Order: sequence, then C-alpha cells, then structure tokens
Amino acid sequence: MGVVGFCNCPTFCLTKSNSNLQIVGYTPRPSFSFEGNQRKIVAMASTIPVEQVNKGPQQLTCDFFIREHLRKLAPYQPILPFEVLSSRLGRKPEDIVKLDANENPYGPPPEVLEALGSIRFPYVYPDPESRRLRAALAQDSGLESDYILAGCGADELIDLIMRCVLDPGDKIVDCPPTFTMYEFDAAVNGAHVIKVPRKADFSLNVEHITEVVKQEKPKCIFLTSPNNPDGSIIDDEVLLKILDLPILVVLDEAYVEFSGIESRMTWVKKYENLIVLRTFSKRAGLAGLRVGYGAFPLSIIEYLWRAKQPYNVSVAAEISACAALQNPTYLENVKEALVKERERLYNLLNELPFLRPFPSHSNFILCEVASGMDAKKLKEDLAQMGVMIRHYNNKELSGYVRVSVGKPEQTDALMKCLRKFL
Repeated sequence: MGVVGFCNCPTFCLTKSNSNLQIVGYTPRPSFSFEGNQRKIVAMASTIPVEQVNKGPQQLTCDFFIREHLRKLAPYQPILPFEVLSSRLGRKPEDIVKLDANENPYGPPPEVLEALGSIRFPYVYPDPESRRLRAALAQDSGLESDYILAGCGADELIDLIMRCVLDPGDKIVDCPPTFTMYEFDAAVNGAHVIKVPRKADFSLNVEHITEVVKQEKPKCIFLTSPNNPDGSIIDDEVLLKILDLPILVVLDEAYVEFSGIESRMTWVKKYENLIVLRTFSKRAGLAGLRVGYGAFPLSIIEYLWRAKQPYNVSVAAEISACAALQNPTYLENVKEALVKERERLYNLLNELPFLRPFPSHSNFILCEVASGMDAKKLKEDLAQMGVMIRHYNNKELSGYVRVSVGKPEQTDALMKCLRKFL
C-alpha cells in the first residue's frame, strides 16, 4: 500500500521514478502524494481552468527567462537617424537641418576618410588593447597610456564601470537634469538611483550631495562637465569638495573641448576615486563610429581590463580616431568655429520673446519656452519645416528645448523658421 501525505510542489503534474530528478516550477500549491515501492505519483491542485487543460499544456515563451528587474525597464529614447527622419518627413537627408543630437556638423578631418578607404585587414580582429589609439591619446592628453582605456563610445565605459562596481541593490547618485544614460544603465545593472536635483541655475547642490553620501552610502556619482543639457561647468572648488567624499566620482567630459577649461584626465593620478570619460563624437565628428575613452586610477583599471569585451573598439573606429588626432589644427579650427557660432546663436535666440536661452559652455543651448507656448509642439512644428531640435519628456525639462550648434547656414535656417511663430 502507498502512503498518503501532504507536500508543497509546483503546479505541474508529473510521474517520477526513483531517480534523483528535481522538480522545478512556479508557485507551490498544496497536493497529495501516493508512494509505493517503485514509483511516486504526485497529484496537484491546479488553478488552470478546465478548458485550458483540455487544450493542452501552456506554451513556454522566451520572456520567462528575463531577469525580474528588467521587466519594468523603460527603453532608452535615442535620437532618430537621418534615414528614418527622411522617410517620416518626406525630405532628403541633405534638406534636413539636424540640430537635435549635438553632433559635429563639420565631420572628421579629411585624414579619416582617407584612412577608412585604405584599411588593409578588415577581416582580422582588432587589437583588444587598442594600443595604437591609447599611445596617440597619451600623446594628446599628457597622461600615460597605462591609465587609459578605450571603448565603443563613452556609453560602453559607463556601463562597464557599473558592471564592475555595482552589485544589484547598490546605489548611485544622479544630478538631474543631466545625461539620462546614467540612470538608464543603473537600472539595467539593478542599481538604485538617488536623485539630487540641480539648483535653478543648473549648478550642483553640493550640500545635498554630501548629506546623501553620508546617509545613503552610495557607491558612485556621475557628473557631467559641461553638463548636458544646459552646458554648465563644474569648477575645481566644487569638484574637489565632491572628491573629498567617500564615493567614486565619474566625471563625463564629452563636451569639454568647447568649455575653455582644461580636462581633468591627469587628475586620476592623484585622486584614487576619480574616473574621467571622453569621446571622439563631438570633438572629432566620429559619432557614427563610436569611439570613447577614459582615464582611470591604476588601482581600478586592471579590473575593467578583465571585464571588458575583448574586441570592443573596431578596426575602423581605431583607425579613424588615430587619423583624427593627426590633424590637431583641423580639430582646433572646427572647435573655434562652433564656439563662435554658439555665441551668435545665443544672441539670436535671446531676441525671441518666447525663448529664454541659457549661457552654455558646450556645443548646444538649452532654452526655456515661455508660458503660453507648448515646447513639444514647437519641436514638432519645426520638424515639419525640416528643422530638428530636442525636446524632453521628463518633468524637469518638459518646458524646455535644446538646440545644437550647427554651421552658420543651419542657424539661419532655424531662425527663419522660428520667426514664423512671432
């Protein structure tokens, strides 16, 4: 005779012999078991309607395997590429004034296209250590290559830092409004984001940051100088106060070339809790090739080397970045042209009664849209005219638009469209 007993088993019904099979399933349900010498039969209560049972077992779908915290993750909202914009607006790409993604409208130095056209071994994997590029960056920055790590854009390095530093449930400090990739990557890595909003002038609230670090004990803070989207900078005094806190400081200098201040890359030799990120997207017009790099203390960079993907910087990307660095005169002239046009654009935008532009140290200008005019509709109306600017859906910036600095003729086209709203 068998033995009748109660047990908790998953809501699957199965027959099991005396082998050591493990039962894996969903929520435990009360059940009966009948046990004899050779076979154990487990019969379970089920919450599945009879009609579903009659139709057969439910099909397993692949989303069953997704990590729980990613189920609620909102996707990152990128800028639409030229091809998609062209199709949606019914305009040729060259007829679109694209001022929504802070791209460099002048593009890379001519040496880049020449180098891309003469790639000899595209079928061979790239150097996993990007040695040639790191040597060129060492010469460009004055920081030894041992402190430098290259990536597929600075975005890859942001994610790599989080994967190396954060355990699920750890905390980071974010200072909105700022670059939204910090919050996004933290969510991907299962971290909690503590937001310390900026002041009305977009400066950092150092007192609140200090309090949060003391109470919440976050692992790292992400700062941007110049900040995206307003173009404000962090001076040495403020940065030193934050570096004095027991927290890893990641300083994103994607737009530092336009700021008139020196990069803090060499500071990583002195401050063990500082990481500085840079990119070729803005300075060298290589946004489409994805090349970024970072300066790290030696005590942490060895772990990032272990964790990074081995071939993360492509042959084309490394060749292009090295070629761009060979023409510093071109890079400097383009920077000066954009800074000059930034001042002209600011003055023109300031003449419009429905916009309040903020002074910027970058290659974009943030504008508050006056009450009575909808910022999102302004962006959409300009798009119909073939002019693209950036609008944000988050609450901090719902009444703002951001305009990238372009060539003089792009500024003229923008202003022509904006004056139609007067």
